[in-house]
Amino acid sequence: MASVSETHIENRERVQPNDTNNYGSAHGGNIMHWMDEVGAICAMRHAGETCVTAHVNSLDFERPVPQGDICVIEAYAYAVGKSSVRVRLSAFRENPRTGESERTTDSYFVFVAIDDEGTPTPVPELTVESERCRELRDAALAGEPDR
Repeated sequence: MASVSETHIENRERVQPNDTNNYGSAHGGNIMHWMDEVGAICAMRHAGETCVTAHVNSLDFERPVPQGDICVIEAYAYAVGKSSVRVRLSAFRENPRTGESERTTDSYFVFVAIDDEGTPTPVPELTVESERCRELRDAALAGEPDR
């Protein structure tokens, strides 16, 4: 049984020319792809099983990530169902020279744990073992759009 903080994952992608749109910033599809990969890793860390994307709720692009900047993806599991893991995902742009960063994208994904035959399989409960875990879970639940 993992805690909210044990599921926390952070990954970085440098935005290269092949990652950009006509405006010189990361293509939204690439950001979503990176978020999906990090979210799945986060869900698998909790479930201990392969997890597949079942639902993306409210993917909001607030500002661009310019070419040459770093796209930082943060994820953590905040709730579970019988076979599902709900993951809060945020992307940030980070200047590689100064470390300055700001949030660019926010979302909530649902992943389903599956067995070797592709059948949904149960996931363990998610524990809240510290005040920080409680804050993260409560913030995700409060911000989660209606499904």
